Amino acid sequence: MKIYDISVSLCAELPFFPGDPRVVIEPVTTLSDGDSANASRISMSTHSGTHLDPPRHFDDCGLTVDALPLSLLVGRALVFHISGTRAIGPAELARLPLAGEERLLLRTDNSRLWGERAFVEDFTHITPQGARFLVEKGVKLVGIDYLSVEKADGNGDVHRILLENGVVILEGLDLSAVEAGIYELICLPLKIRGGDGAPARALLRSMELPGTDLHTTRWPLA
Repeated sequence: MKIYDISVSLCAELPFFPGDPRVVIEPVTTLSDGDSANASRISMSTHSGTHLDPPRHFDDCGLTVDALPLSLLVGRALVFHISGTRAIGPAELARLPLAGEERLLLRTDNSRLWGERAFVEDFTHITPQGARFLVEKGVKLVGIDYLSVEKADGNGDVHRILLENGVVILEGLDLSAVEAGIYELICLPLKIRGGDGAPARALLRSMELPGTDLHTTRWPLA
């Protein structure tokens, strides 16, 4: 069994979504200054780096991050590669074997953007039509490999379509080393009381599933 860390490291160099505060990590005490231990202060958005969007993100009465059921954040997940497009809609998502799959992680051309220190506005995103498609298919968690599931100048429709229908959003993933396939997702956000979001440590564990080949159009193989 192989374990993949699909989280990005929180640091001052991490890109941040326009309007959000950047990550700031400041030493409070240091051994080099004669203090008894090293300790630091962290300042950042609840939507920094790899993070989870619960319904509260777009609804004052929505479920908060600390109230999300762990059963949603841990379990079987489908990782799929979509390349060559900036807008993921029903046509792209219809290729996926989503029947019975509750967790979907999308590896896109965004994977190479983590090498850029500045925020890149022209990233791959899900369209409102794509969001409705995922809701109709019964997906309960969708993840993507950049800082938003929605385009940079979006009006929030993609978030609202997903969150209002109980689909939790996992953003800021690093899927660059992950092949398409079925995995076990373990996603543990910070338990922020009343949180509209929270940074998370997200992992994938490989699952051996004979007869499934995500590089073909046969689902599963006969």
